[in-house]
Amino acid sequence: MPMHNWKRVKSGVYHNFHFRWIAAIMDRLNAGLLPAGYFAMAEQIIGQPETEVVALETFAAPTRRGGGEGSVATVPVRSQARFVVQYPPETQRYARKTHRVVVRHELGRVVAVVELVSPGNKDRLHSLRTFVDKCVDLLDQQVNLLIIDPFPPGAHDAGGIHQAISAVYSDEPFELPADKPLTFVSYQVSPLLTAYVEPIAVGDPLPDMPLFLCDDQGTNVPLEETYQATWRVLPREIRSLIESTA
Repeated sequence: MPMHNWKRVKSGVYHNFHFRWIAAIMDRLNAGLLPAGYFAMAEQIIGQPETEVVALETFAAPTRRGGGEGSVATVPVRSQARFVVQYPPETQRYARKTHRVVVRHELGRVVAVVELVSPGNKDRLHSLRTFVDKCVDLLDQQVNLLIIDPFPPGAHDAGGIHQAISAVYSDEPFELPADKPLTFVSYQVSPLLTAYVEPIAVGDPLPDMPLFLCDDQGTNVPLEETYQATWRVLPREIRSLIESTA
């Protein structure tokens, strides 16, 4: 199923889909994609503005490099992303030194977060800065991050959402392909901060994207599968509205 043009419908219509898609991603992670000792929760407050989906490792869980009987193993993630950008320590001289909150949750240690961008994250400069600050806080606290941005760059993120985040860590510019303005990006925080960027366009199928849990161990999030599952349960009237604007 191709990515739809969500920019051409009102924010409230997209928010309805956004709510269901986040739930589908969380459910899929908890239905076998995350290994034993890990679980996902939606819309959690972990020291910054609310996050979409949080992957937690239980405090009692040992470090997992493989699976035991009855468990799902973490495995090395092999991303096929179009762009892979690494940030060696010497290039991170622009990383802000402001106070970073410690990312905690009463049920476990936060190891990864999934963020699905909304129009409200980019409609004003203050909104964009708030979103970027939240993402940088997570990365600086060694929390892996997957960002899904189904909206093209706008007035406040002219280079795209990844460029806005990347500029904190490096002065090397990142340019989205002109024909692929939607950004899917996964950040691996250890052993080296690395961004895996997969740009797509309206009409393209959605890529599976890596969600890292520990170093190069993690899982691939089936975005196409969860997108389709969400689309199928939308009311016919909403689907017709979106398809009529394609």
